[in-house]
Amino acid sequence: MAEKECVLLLHGLWMGPWAMSWLAHALRKAGFDTHYLALRSMDEPSETHIERLAEALSQLKARRIHLLGHSMGGVIILRYLRQARDKRLGRALLLGSPALGSDAARQLDQQPWGGVLGASRELWRSAFAPGVESGFEVGAIAGEHSLGLGVFLTSLQGPNDGAVTVAETRIAGLRDHIVLPVSHSGMLLSSEVARQSVAFLNSGRFIR
Repeated sequence: MAEKECVLLLHGLWMGPWAMSWLAHALRKAGFDTHYLALRSMDEPSETHIERLAEALSQLKARRIHLLGHSMGGVIILRYLRQARDKRLGRALLLGSPALGSDAARQLDQQPWGGVLGASRELWRSAFAPGVESGFEVGAIAGEHSLGLGVFLTSLQGPNDGAVTVAETRIAGLRDHIVLPVSHSGMLLSSEVARQSVAFLNSGRFIR
């Protein structure tokens, strides 16, 4: 019997592995093994996240490993891919990830309650990669249902999911990109996001 392909899921800021559980269930139904990486987003800088991601990958026993990250988790995946060495890496999928930088985070950082960003402040202040590292198939799903904390605490320009704008999810070199009528957190419970995630991880393309 052929060994199942694996998906390692990374959650976003202020969340935990629990946030990815519904999506992981959908992926398992589609035949993937799933694993989680818990990011201590308030306490650890991005370099520590990247090191822990590399360590987690080294411990997985699978012939092919895909990466899936929501929001900040996707940004960490992109940064890891700059130095990735694991030949088992398959595709990477970003859900609502501000690949070009987060205007909402920058606005929060300038406000009195900017401390709510914790150690992730360093991530949003640093330079973002202009494109995907060559040799990797990376897809992105963006939301355009403006419902979330960003609507009340920040001013977002253009279509957005309540926290991240669609424009921030478009990075050069993406294999495929799709916009769905979901909010930033709602995409984690969306059957359509799950369907499109399975499609991309299997084929490198979204369903249209």
